[in-house]
Amino acid sequence: MVSKERTKEILNGLQDAVVKYDEESVIKFSKMAVEEGADALDAILHGLAAGMEKVAQLYSDGKYYVPEVLLCSDALYAGLDILKPHTKKSAADDKEKKQIVIGTIEGDVHDIGKNLVKMMFDIAGWTVHDLGKDVKLEKFVEEQKRTKADVVALSALMTTTMMAMPKLINMLKEKSPHVVVMIGGAPINPDVAKKFGADGYAPNAGKAVHEAVNILNQLKTKLGR
Repeated sequence: MVSKERTKEILNGLQDAVVKYDEESVIKFSKMAVEEGADALDAILHGLAAGMEKVAQLYSDGKYYVPEVLLCSDALYAGLDILKPHTKKSAADDKEKKQIVIGTIEGDVHDIGKNLVKMMFDIAGWTVHDLGKDVKLEKFVEEQKRTKADVVALSALMTTTMMAMPKLINMLKEKSPHVVVMIGGAPINPDVAKKFGADGYAPNAGKAVHEAVNILNQLKTKLGR
């Protein structure tokens, strides 16, 4: 059993390696985690994903640009390839695999935050239908109807583009009244989410999956399922 001190060392190593887009070190620490018996999901969430959260902040602060972020993403996925096969899954997870449609709303080409959220749902075992960035409103509705996804996650990084969210939420609910709609992005907060008619909001990628699961469980209880 790996010690707490050693686990912390591995997690910090993964975080730093992602931030420094050091793919070789990410691979090294990921292999250490597997070989020494560290929890793979813990290494993903509190190592790789935590590092990418720092990268997103560096990008937001203007200290990193798109090329650096892409290199960090490459490093992260190199670690994910090693760690993901070692995460524990239950039979129930496979039987009740949830689906999410995700994208950045029309007019907005910022997708780093959206990609982080996508990654977290992917890690959690969801089927993720990623529409990308600058997505037309109708495309969200069409994809949710096609996939019968449980959740639709909308991202906006600008105050101008976020104003289309209430219209899109109404469009989604009109076609699928029980679909869960979550929104996020720099200009979004819980009050805005409530005002726009969204079912949920998460302040960061790490909390998005937890929020989605909670909302779905509440809906299931409400509908008596």
